Amino acid sequence: MKIVQALCRVCVPLLFLPFSAADAMENPVRDYPADKIAAHTYVIHGPLGEPSVANQGFMNNPGFVITDSGVVVIDPGSSLETGRMVLRQIRKLTSKPVTHVLNTHIHGDHWLGNQAFLEAYPKAQFMAHPEMIRKAQAGEAEAWIGLMDRLTQGYSKGTRAVIPVVPVTENQRFTTGGLTFHVLAPENAHSKTDIMIEVEQDAVVFTGDNVLNARIARLDDGTFKGSIVACDRALAVKARHYVPGHGKTADAKMVKSYRDYMIALTTEVKRQYDTGKSDYEMKDAVAAKLGAYKNWAGFNEQLGKHISLAVLEIEAL
Repeated sequence: MKIVQALCRVCVPLLFLPFSAADAMENPVRDYPADKIAAHTYVIHGPLGEPSVANQGFMNNPGFVITDSGVVVIDPGSSLETGRMVLRQIRKLTSKPVTHVLNTHIHGDHWLGNQAFLEAYPKAQFMAHPEMIRKAQAGEAEAWIGLMDRLTQGYSKGTRAVIPVVPVTENQRFTTGGLTFHVLAPENAHSKTDIMIEVEQDAVVFTGDNVLNARIARLDDGTFKGSIVACDRALAVKARHYVPGHGKTADAKMVKSYRDYMIALTTEVKRQYDTGKSDYEMKDAVAAKLGAYKNWAGFNEQLGKHISLAVLEIEAL
C-alpha cells in the first residue's frame, strides 16, 4: 500500500483507446517524440495518467543529453519496453553510445527502464542518490516491479530491476563529452531519495518529482518543508528550462507556482491548526485559500491527504 501511495497520481482522460493486456504484450511501447528543449537536451514528454494497459505503463518524462562523446539519459521510464522506446528515440538522433543513466528518485515509474540501457550499453554508469540505491536494494525495487505488473495487467512483465551502483551527492559535478552535469540533492523532499540534475551549458534542470507542472503529487514519502527547499534550490540555479517529473517543460514560473502552492497550503493549515481545528474540520477553509490551484490535476483527490500530511508535519516539530 505504501508503494501505491507513493506513486505520483495524475487524473486526466485517457489519450488512447484501451486495448487488452494480450495485445499490449505483442507490441512495444508506442513511440513518443523527443522534444528538443536546448542545444544538447531532449525530453520525451509522457502521457498523463497512472501506469495502465492504455498507456502501456509509460507516463513520466525521460530525458537525454547528447554530448561530444556519448549520451546521458535521465529517468528512462517504468519498464523494459519503455526503456527500449526511449532508446529508439535516441538512435533516431545519434549513434553515440549511452555513457551514463541517472535516476532522480526511488519511484519505479521513473527508473525501471534502466534494464533496456544495461542490455544495450553494459559499460554505462547507472547513478542515483545513495538512499535511493539503499532502498531499492532493501526491497522497494521488487515492490515497484510488482506494482507496475499489476497496474499494466502484465504489460511490464519481464522487467527486472537494474539498480544504480554509482552514488551521487549534493553539489557533485561530473563532465563528459564537453558538458557538465551538476547534481542537486535536497534533503527530505519528494521522496527523501531525490536528486535534480542541472545541464550547465544548456541551462536546463531536471527536477524529478520535486516539481510537477500544474498537477498535485502524492507526498507520502517526503515533506512539504523539504519540497519547498527543493524548489528554492532549483530556482537558485536560474536555469532557462525546467523539466518536471510529469507535465510539460517550462520556465521558472512553473517552479514558483509549485512552491507557492505548498507554501499557501502549509501556511493555511498552520493557521487553522492553531485555532484548534483537526484536519477534516479545516478542509473547506484550506480549499478556499487555494482557489488558484483548483484546476490542477489531482487537486480534489489529493487535497485532503495533503492537509493531513501537513498537520503531521506541524505536530512533528
